[in-house]
Amino acid sequence: MELEEMQSIWSELSGQLEKQKKLTDKMIIMMTQDKFRSKINKIAYPEIIGTFVCFGAAILIIVNFNKLDNWYTLLSGIVTLFILIILPVLSLTSINRMRKVEIATSNYKETLLNYAKGKKQFQTVTKWGYYLGFILMFAIMPVTTKILNNKDLFSETKRVWPFAIAIPLAIVFFIVFSKWVMKFYNNNINSAESLIKELEDTNV
Repeated sequence: MELEEMQSIWSELSGQLEKQKKLTDKMIIMMTQDKFRSKINKIAYPEIIGTFVCFGAAILIIVNFNKLDNWYTLLSGIVTLFILIILPVLSLTSINRMRKVEIATSNYKETLLNYAKGKKQFQTVTKWGYYLGFILMFAIMPVTTKILNNKDLFSETKRVWPFAIAIPLAIVFFIVFSKWVMKFYNNNINSAESLIKELEDTNV
């Protein structure tokens, strides 16, 4: 076999190997993108369901807002509406920012930087959500009592006692449940970040 013929065959093989490598790299990126979206969706879907619940409750309060006929039920209603509307919007906005990260169209540094910004925003919203959720737990009680039963929560002394028993239990449940949710969310956003970082190790 002549030298020129060997060089031609080698050049052809090299081209095929390069094409195969690009195809393999593309498949790795696509698989990583799918896994990445799956991790973010595990956070997004519960938040979307929660948003429908919050907006439904907000609509119920707005429709029956005229029933809040004293200063503390009125104040509680305003605080409740603010939390029910603002918090889900902020949460979904920060999740969408993470979800919009495109691994295939950005280089490694840009992808990691964009995700880090979205992650930081989401963790900030989650932290505020914990504190606002604690406030909401108390603010919503006189509102729901007034709207659903048309009764003042504090009008009769005997009605305070059930709440005096229920409130400590509700606080414990809220703390335990919130910590579990935050741990679940953090595990998924950290796993999503690890998927991006793995691309650097594979030199894709």
